[in-house]
Amino acid sequence: MANIYSVAQVNSYIKNMFMQDFMLSHILIRGEVSNCKYHTSGHIYFTIKDKTGTIACVMFAGNRNGLTFSLQEGQTVIVEGSVRVYERDGKYQLYAKAITLDGAGFFYQQFEKLKKELEEMGMFAEEYKKPIPRFAKTIGIVTASTGAAIRDIVNIARRRNPYVQLILYPALVQGDGAKNTIVEGIAYLDRLGVDVIIIGRGGGSIEDLWAFNEECVARAIFACQTPVISAVGHEVDVTISDYVADLRAPTPSAAAELAVFDYQSYRYTLEEKQRMLVQKMLGKIELSRGKLKQAEIQLRYVGPKNKVFMQRQRLFDLEGQLERLMERKVVVARHQIEVLAERLDGGSPLKKLGKGYAYVTDKNGQALKKTEQVSKGDAILVQVVDGKFLALVQEVLKEIERK
Repeated sequence: MANIYSVAQVNSYIKNMFMQDFMLSHILIRGEVSNCKYHTSGHIYFTIKDKTGTIACVMFAGNRNGLTFSLQEGQTVIVEGSVRVYERDGKYQLYAKAITLDGAGFFYQQFEKLKKELEEMGMFAEEYKKPIPRFAKTIGIVTASTGAAIRDIVNIARRRNPYVQLILYPALVQGDGAKNTIVEGIAYLDRLGVDVIIIGRGGGSIEDLWAFNEECVARAIFACQTPVISAVGHEVDVTISDYVADLRAPTPSAAAELAVFDYQSYRYTLEEKQRMLVQKMLGKIELSRGKLKQAEIQLRYVGPKNKVFMQRQRLFDLEGQLERLMERKVVVARHQIEVLAERLDGGSPLKKLGKGYAYVTDKNGQALKKTEQVSKGDAILVQVVDGKFLALVQEVLKEIERK
């Protein structure tokens, strides 16, 4: 009966074979860096590859002293180390002791070459960039039907604007045939007449994203009449599609933020502006009412009715002044009359007669003031206080005797 071995025994046997192989214990391998990750422990996990194959690599923290540069995607390097089997997983990998740069990697060289060619053709020029519509109603999406990219875009679109229509063209985003389905998706959505197109996928290595570095995809984006947003990988990932597209988004989520109008936020903004407008209108109305009230007061002051009232008031004032003036005139005149009456009364013949004087006239009624007006024997009329009597002149005396 054949011997039966455990998995551990087989893995241990293979490991010993690798360790006994002189070439594998100290080997130099050239390849392009991919899937590079710096672990918190200080170890570096990466893959090196060429056109036909890949090999997993690890550099432990203790061997990093000789590493004089930062290991990054796309670099072509020469790795010195040994190939051994990791017994737990039954996989072999290269344990790196030293790494040196050997120029740009194959994919990076291809990327730079195509980028330069398309840039010289003017496909990156700003004058060809179409503006992204602010109020897009239909948004086309070229990406895988499953994956984080489409989920993020859908979630953000629903949150920002539940009324926007999303149209997905399910495309391959990596591997054989990916570039063709991306080109077909762009052309289909362009013919459909959507408002904006998002192309992209989640993050990955440079080879995972390579479909978006293909020339046919770049030309499809450039020829598209609909504005295109490129959202490939993470923020640090840059592809040819990003340069050709009308707008680059660092992530698919950011593309959704840029393409989908924030309905809720805009509604709140409109409501706030409406409230401010109402306040301003009420303020204007209140101000106009104040001005109207003031104008009404001014109109009352300068209007015919007010003028008649003012003239009437003035007439009343003049009438009062005239009455007071007339009263003063009457008082003065009355006083003057009283003075004159007093004087007249004082010079009245009756007054004189009452004091013992008499009024003497000749027979013709002419007052006798001098002795030369009468002669002896003339008849005279003497008026006293209580009547008159006739008398005859007995004698004319020229001077009155004085005692």
